[in-house]
Amino acid sequence: MNLKDLKYLVAVAQHRSFVQAAAACFVSQPTLSTQIKKVEQSLGVQVFERTNKKVMLTEIGEELVASARLILAEVERMKIMAENAHDPMAGNLRIGAFPSLSSYLFPSTVSIIKNQLPNIKLILVEEKTNVLIGMLERGELDAAFLALPVKEDFLVTKTLFEENFELAVASDHHLAKNKTISASALNEQPLLLLDEGHCMRDQALQFCQQSGAQEQLGVRAASLETLRQMVIAGTGMTLMPRIAIRRDESSIAYIPFNDPAPKRTIGLVWRKSTVRTELMEKLVEWFKE
Repeated sequence: MNLKDLKYLVAVAQHRSFVQAAAACFVSQPTLSTQIKKVEQSLGVQVFERTNKKVMLTEIGEELVASARLILAEVERMKIMAENAHDPMAGNLRIGAFPSLSSYLFPSTVSIIKNQLPNIKLILVEEKTNVLIGMLERGELDAAFLALPVKEDFLVTKTLFEENFELAVASDHHLAKNKTISASALNEQPLLLLDEGHCMRDQALQFCQQSGAQEQLGVRAASLETLRQMVIAGTGMTLMPRIAIRRDESSIAYIPFNDPAPKRTIGLVWRKSTVRTELMEKLVEWFKE
């Protein structure tokens, strides 16, 4: 058994499909299937249950794949340690962010890395929060911008900034001329929200619970930009984080909340076990500046 075999095991476990796993590993499906069978034969156990419709891990398979992930993570860690021995501020840097933040923060990330770390190759990943945390745990990311707090005890979190949410309404909405608004003014009012899995949806639902606002049923968006267009079209109103607000738009009005205003805290998060702590601390310093 070699490292490639371990990667095949992990890929099949992750995708629950031999076809998708083969594509992810850049090999043919027969090649991957044959190699998996050889691994099972050499171990004398069945790692996967196969049917025409799905692939499932056996009980021992769950344990073996967990071990494979740990081994691959340690190998990657060894590679990074070797790279850092030459230059801790060089090599690949994989940073993730969730969709309602990435479009607005990644340009700053690229600018900082280019100016401060010319020998770094930056790899940016946009995924939902739970996916990013899984990638961090598996060593597939070096760091991620996440909404705090983050509960996972294997992660280090450093606060970067706080930002308020504002109410976004169409320019012809009856609230559009308000200079400010209180959360209680939205009691029983419907709000447009992002789809399931977005952390900003969870934050908006928490606001709804506190203010008495309600989710506008039957309408959800996959991104902040879609929410913005829905507001402009007169579909409803929503919460917009300040980082995504465009003050020069004439077709939409943004109304700040009176204190205490709804807000979110954004931080940089990385594994406690990383060998790139110095680099992560530098990133935090530069972003705060």
